[in-house]
Amino acid sequence: MIEVNERTYRTGGPPVVGICVDGCDPAYLDAARSVMPNLQALAEKGSSGTVETVVPSFTNPNNVAIVTGLPAAGNGICGNYYFDAASGREVPMDDPRFLTAGTIPAAFAAAGRSVAAVTTKDKLRRMLGAGLDGICFSVEKAAAAAATDSRVAAVLDRIETPPPGIYDPAASLFCIEAGLQLLELFPIDLLYLSTTDYVQHKHAPTDTGALDFYAELDGLIGRFAGNGAVVGITADHGMNAKVRSDGSPNVSYLESELLRAGMRAPRVILPITDPYVVHHGALGSYATAYVEADQVEEAAATLAALPGIETVLERQEAAARFALPAARIGDLVVLADRDTVLGRTPDWHDLSAVASGLRSHGGLHEAVVPMLINEPLLPEHQRRLEAGASHNWDLFDFLLNGVAD
Repeated sequence: MIEVNERTYRTGGPPVVGICVDGCDPAYLDAARSVMPNLQALAEKGSSGTVETVVPSFTNPNNVAIVTGLPAAGNGICGNYYFDAASGREVPMDDPRFLTAGTIPAAFAAAGRSVAAVTTKDKLRRMLGAGLDGICFSVEKAAAAAATDSRVAAVLDRIETPPPGIYDPAASLFCIEAGLQLLELFPIDLLYLSTTDYVQHKHAPTDTGALDFYAELDGLIGRFAGNGAVVGITADHGMNAKVRSDGSPNVSYLESELLRAGMRAPRVILPITDPYVVHHGALGSYATAYVEADQVEEAAATLAALPGIETVLERQEAAARFALPAARIGDLVVLADRDTVLGRTPDWHDLSAVASGLRSHGGLHEAVVPMLINEPLLPEHQRRLEAGASHNWDLFDFLLNGVAD
């Protein structure tokens, strides 16, 4: 048994593989049912349901939640990007120094287990590798990793194609293939794989591009059946179209509206912000806002009255409702409705890559995702999964503690 963040995990069984399919809204699996026979067989043999994500429903907070077994209030990661009040700077939240909890992979490695993690986007690599004495690399920077780690080089040697670019749908498939090769090459006890959501940002569930991607993903999933691993699949967030009737992005520019309403030097932070602007143009359905202390209530009322705004909460209420670290969010937390994204000002965003169609995430409407386990679960875990009463950060609890012997 290994204890991590006040939760105990069983050890000593078959290899355990946790897979986060980035942006995998349940609608994608529903639409691709006919081209995913392996996933259907997995669900029929094992267990499946839906779980809730961290809000904001973004990549970094949810992947870190999954590998720590904690929501953002416990691990410190509440966005891809945040405002560091101490330094007065807006910074990426991609450095392990922001973590306030250790990870399950690192704890397993410290206990002498063989552990590996592969992520498609390099922005996650340092988080997933925090304190980890094991294999950890990204598809995006795989060649550089292979130059210093012979184990990564051995994996790349067994894959026929070179690592694809980050805006290639094959990049996510390469991540899963790398995981399969790791299981064949090394005695891995615990493996975590995290893909990227370029396909989901660019294709609706019924689009040919999405169906082709999920068909290929299904082929890779089928190969796990022969290696004896306990495999769990979940997602970091869902995905929805965020467009007007003409197909242009449906954006509410919060900083502009606050300035128009007379707020003094408001600052809006968009925690979806990351290096991958082609995906989403830094537009998601969750934002935080900093305003002067005597204008918080007025700013909240201004934002709540805007079209497309679903919820506006003051700092402490938002922290309590969504299990967020209060010191790392704004005076206000703003959530948009299903069809709207939140921006700062029109000139702050480059929308050229999303001008003719935007799919994004971050709000409550992307906060329910699938979870599938390739083995039957113990009664209590099965009940929780069927009831939708669990979270994606329970993935390793299901895999290590919930699978029937």
